[in-house]
Amino acid sequence: MDLKLMATVFGIVFLAELGDKTQLATLLFASKSPGNLIAVFVGASAALVLASAIGVVAGGVISQYLSPRHLTYLAGVGFLLIGAWTIWQGSTLG
Repeated sequence: MDLKLMATVFGIVFLAELGDKTQLATLLFASKSPGNLIAVFVGASAALVLASAIGVVAGGVISQYLSPRHLTYLAGVGFLLIGAWTIWQGSTLG
């Protein structure tokens, strides 16, 4: 196992998940169910594990058809489009 790769992925995913909608939703569930924190933790953890597994499988399949370089460009364009859509949605609310 490549420990450097694992540490890099852990660090990036951990930082990306801090303060996102998933963490806020989990915080809300925990605050509404203080007697069931283990259930909230297990449910949220299982969901993140499954979402990560889907990402790993999808990445493995996509990498058979696209080079990592092209996949990086595609992901960058996707993030830009999501950002532009988010800005556009915010400007239409006000």
